[in-house]
Amino acid sequence: MLKPFFKRLSPAGAQARLSVLIFHRVLAAPDTLFPDEMDARRFDELCGWLKRWLNVLPLDEAVQRLQAGTLPARAACLTFDDGYADNHDVALPILQRHGLPATFFIATGFLDGGRMWNDTVIESVRRTRLPMLSLEVLLGAEFSRVPVRSLEEKRAAIESLISQLKYQPVSLRLGLAEQLAMQAEVQLPTDLMMTSDQVRALRRAGMQIGAHTVSHPILATLNQANAYAEITMSKQVLETLLGERVSLFAYPNGKPGVDYNAETVALARALGFDAAVSTQWGVSKADSDVFQLPRFTPWDRTPLRFAMRLANNLWRA
Repeated sequence: MLKPFFKRLSPAGAQARLSVLIFHRVLAAPDTLFPDEMDARRFDELCGWLKRWLNVLPLDEAVQRLQAGTLPARAACLTFDDGYADNHDVALPILQRHGLPATFFIATGFLDGGRMWNDTVIESVRRTRLPMLSLEVLLGAEFSRVPVRSLEEKRAAIESLISQLKYQPVSLRLGLAEQLAMQAEVQLPTDLMMTSDQVRALRRAGMQIGAHTVSHPILATLNQANAYAEITMSKQVLETLLGERVSLFAYPNGKPGVDYNAETVALARALGFDAAVSTQWGVSKADSDVFQLPRFTPWDRTPLRFAMRLANNLWRA
């Protein structure tokens, strides 16, 4: 019923519009601390909707056809950022069951037992048995007594801490997160991110792998030499791991003008990528900059609301 509707909003050929959806984690079961996080049952349902309504393509093929004016009607792509292990363990079998391709953007510095700084914050607050954390030394007087007894208090603490640390320099951000973990007196997980073998398994399964820097920095805050190193080293590590060229890139955090800038885009072009994705909402058209492809994923839980929000994103284009 919805196919003709989406076909009108997203026709084939020169007037085509490409929807690129973004995901991060797909949990095996719902998380009581973050109930809105994508889980296996929800993702399976969502994949069923997308399979019925849209033509889901590999991202590299979609970009080529967008530029050539040969994109099919109802075109869409699925992408995952960061490189969480559940992408392989949970999301991959669901994608295979529905016959859907996806692109996985990997921050290479966290492979094989690493952990992203935000997960250090999240798991420290989640796992602590202390009623309060005193973070004044880390973040100033307003954080002198942070309650972390209830789920609500833990959520508020995590949101506040992440917002405070996100735009700190990479080394300082990591150090502050590790200090928080020490104060929380917790044992942190070392299996949140993919192993090298899991990345290879995704590729063997027909999925695409893209670069996402080494340490997931805010590229706009780096000088050109450091930004170059972050992007090129990520690309090289993945190309060595897979034995093939890596042609796609995702800007960490991905907000244009805030998380990356014109110099970053120029670097992505110069380093030989074919396309790059942001987190700016929208859809791509024939005249879109393929090095700043927007992404958008509806958050609704019912098929009609999900479809309407996806359609509205197309219509606004």
